[in-house]
Amino acid sequence: MRRLPQLLDARLLVGAGTADDAGVFRLDRKRALVQTVDFFTPIVDEPFLYGQIAAANALSDVYAMGGRPLIALNIMGMPTDKVSPQTIHEILRGGMAKAKEARCVVVGGHTIRNPEPIYGMAVTGLVSPHRIMTNANGRPGDLLVLTKPLGTGIVTTGIKRGLTSPSLSRRAVALMRRLNSVGATLAERGLVRGGTDVTGFGLLGHLSSLCLASKVSAELQASTVPPMMAEVWKLIRDDCVPGGTRENLRAAERHTVWEGVEPHRQILLADAQTSGGLLLCVPPSKLGRVQDCLIRERALCSVVIGHLVKQRRTTIRVLA
Repeated sequence: MRRLPQLLDARLLVGAGTADDAGVFRLDRKRALVQTVDFFTPIVDEPFLYGQIAAANALSDVYAMGGRPLIALNIMGMPTDKVSPQTIHEILRGGMAKAKEARCVVVGGHTIRNPEPIYGMAVTGLVSPHRIMTNANGRPGDLLVLTKPLGTGIVTTGIKRGLTSPSLSRRAVALMRRLNSVGATLAERGLVRGGTDVTGFGLLGHLSSLCLASKVSAELQASTVPPMMAEVWKLIRDDCVPGGTRENLRAAERHTVWEGVEPHRQILLADAQTSGGLLLCVPPSKLGRVQDCLIRERALCSVVIGHLVKQRRTTIRVLA
């Protein structure tokens, strides 16, 4: 995107330049549109759950900007000679169910024939121009708070290989189906102005983008970053690591310094998440209110995993 000619418009509040979660376009003094799109291939066998996870993942980008979803369009590609109409119906039903939970209206969409199944949504939301949460609003001293544990990339790979316990599989699906609507609540209350969601580039990749956009650096405490269950460590030690996670880890070496961090924890920090949680930049004075809000809205975790510092030559420093 950065190499393409850009149409300059004063109403564009967040564009492609900061690699943020969604675009934001001002309508007037009180309203701005949030626009995003996301889709992927199946990561679970059950079509209804696949539809729910894909929809939650797309909706998350609006919440990560502090917005509320308004309308959505389905995006689907299917090999119709291999996937039955009933399966397609169940995928779309799953997406509709999750959109309904988000109070987002699905107004249609577009379907094509494709050699491999894909499903997702283009979502439009609404946010106050004065309450946008962006990856460019982190400040030195902000605490980094994570709202979902890590490990979905590792676990879904384990599910495909038949290596995960039923309890871990259920935990992963529940995590990926969970909406990140707390992001909108926090932004609307003026508690958080900086943050991002953690998805395909892993915690380190998304934090690196945040640091670059905010012109800061970060320090993480690896031991405080939670896996969804202790079984994740066994999967890593059994080399159940997806290719995307390995690529993320290699990319992280360019901007990360490790200080005594064990290899399995490095992999977790780079794990490619599907419908992961929010990574919030929280001023210390607001931490208590933010964590109270996360607890009330039943976030899966509300742990402080590090903090932002003034910009250094090294973007991210990770301590054991």
